[in-house]
Amino acid sequence: MVFEEVEYRDEVELPREQVVNLYSQCGWSSAEKPDALLFALSNSQTVISAWHQNSLIGLGNAISDRALVVYYSNLLVLPSYQNMGVGREIMKRLQSRYIDFHQQILLAINSAAPFYEKLGFKHSRGVRPMWIYDDSDIDAVKKQ
Repeated sequence: MVFEEVEYRDEVELPREQVVNLYSQCGWSSAEKPDALLFALSNSQTVISAWHQNSLIGLGNAISDRALVVYYSNLLVLPSYQNMGVGREIMKRLQSRYIDFHQQILLAINSAAPFYEKLGFKHSRGVRPMWIYDDSDIDAVKKQ
């Protein structure tokens, strides 16, 4: 099974080409801004990456105030490795660092919400998510 051969790493410095490929293969518009993407990841508090045969197959990161709130801003797994437990393992490793935090926050597209619900996330009550966002990739999100 591929899952048993996956290596998980905890490092913020990642190979540019493989990061851009991962984001591109997953349809994320941030692949079009590689300098900003690599800078953002290198400034994350935590980055967990998944590797198979020296290829980057998944990545998740966390941004935190180190005391009360953590925001999981990215979770990506190459399409050919999805539904094999890689994303679940990345999130498990991320969440284990923030288990006692007051808030663990993320934004999920509708089709991904059931995945996160299985990890304990719930829809907020009385809180409406809001953002300022360059929605140039909104068509890709609608397709998912």
